[in-house]
Amino acid sequence: MEDLEHIKAPSVIDRYYTRWYKTDIKGKKGEDQCVLQHSNRICVITLAESHPILQNGNKIKSVNYQISAGCSRLQNKVSGKSKRGGQFLTEFAPLCRITCTDDVEYTIYSCIRGRLLEVNEGILERPELLLEKPSTEGYIAVILPKIEESKTVTNGLLSREEYENVLSNRTGGSAEPEPC
Repeated sequence: MEDLEHIKAPSVIDRYYTRWYKTDIKGKKGEDQCVLQHSNRICVITLAESHPILQNGNKIKSVNYQISAGCSRLQNKVSGKSKRGGQFLTEFAPLCRITCTDDVEYTIYSCIRGRLLEVNEGILERPELLLEKPSTEGYIAVILPKIEESKTVTNGLLSREEYENVLSNRTGGSAEPEPC
């Protein structure tokens, strides 16, 4: 009989969210992101475990939600049950810019179309959460796709298995990434 004490229960993320991946965003090799899609349509945007920020012991200098002179994701204001007022994002809408201590800057994109519900202001004060807990407390943003697009919002994204194949092809061998 198997020792039940050693069986690990699935995490909340594994239990309630489906992982989708966008690889090499805008042609930038390895700049992968993860979209955690809940059954209620809500999508949480995170860094994929293969993203350069999470590799090589990088440290984060700053996170900036100011996209341009006239556009700050921090100014997003959502109200009511239908989430009125949230900024509408396209697939390649920038969410934030993350600068590492080696002064390399990475732009994080929405990956999906939908209304911006919130950005994670917690990573402004504690950017190390991006490194320590990228899929929970270190998430980037929460986006709500339109109802009519909720079934197709993940078209163009990779399943977990497809993503692992991409990673395996990149390294030329087997790649078993940690879940985002």
